[in-house]
Amino acid sequence: MLGRPVVEELVRRGHDVRVLTRTPPSDPLPGAEHHEVDLVTGAGLDDALAGVDAVIEAANTPGTGRKATPVLVEGTRRLLQAEARAGVGHHVAISIVGIDAVPFSYYRAKLAQEQLVQEGPVAWSIVRATQFHQLLDWTFASTARAGFVPANGFAMAPVDPRFVARALVDAAQDGPGGRLAPVAGPQVVPVGQLARQWASARRRRRPALPLPLPRRARRALRAGGLVPAGDDVRSGGPSFGDWLRSDAQPRTAAVVAA
Repeated sequence: MLGRPVVEELVRRGHDVRVLTRTPPSDPLPGAEHHEVDLVTGAGLDDALAGVDAVIEAANTPGTGRKATPVLVEGTRRLLQAEARAGVGHHVAISIVGIDAVPFSYYRAKLAQEQLVQEGPVAWSIVRATQFHQLLDWTFASTARAGFVPANGFAMAPVDPRFVARALVDAAQDGPGGRLAPVAGPQVVPVGQLARQWASARRRRRPALPLPLPRRARRALRAGGLVPAGDDVRSGGPSFGDWLRSDAQPRTAAVVAA
């Protein structure tokens, strides 16, 4: 969802771009050079990172924290070690708003990944973002197949990955900055309202029912765990409703090095 917008933004700004993924892109972008790597084994990293100034890491894997750990945690460890060997000067990591507040297993893996970056051998920047529009699209489609759409009242501020990509490229250009301002969409909206927008746009008539959640997670979400707080939030991009009307299509990528 994020890798391709990052590549597009880097190319647009005139940077030399290397795309690091396990398999070649099906529709490679002009101006981007592909290198085959595997974060789980470390294969290909040393060659791919030779001469690189900065790495923007957008690696991801579906599933729970246990399934994500080989890529997000151990893979990040291998990547940082390879960056240090190659003399990379800046590691930019994408993370998620609320991972220290909402007790999801995947979020625990993201916290461990953040810690590795902060304690690692390469100067770093971390940008936390809210949930991408494509994630909500996928979630609501999944619940619709189960016969309902969520009616929960906890708030979200979903964001377009293209807006997040601009923040990541800005961070890469500015140099190591530590923990940077969180990035969010332009609106804070209850998830039930977002689900109704989705159902109307996708023409899916389903009853609205509360999404069952563990008690601790439900409490954290009701307290605004997924919405960034403070005056330094970088918000913008199309709203979820605008994104739905534009019929944007999700993309997938892994690691981007520039």
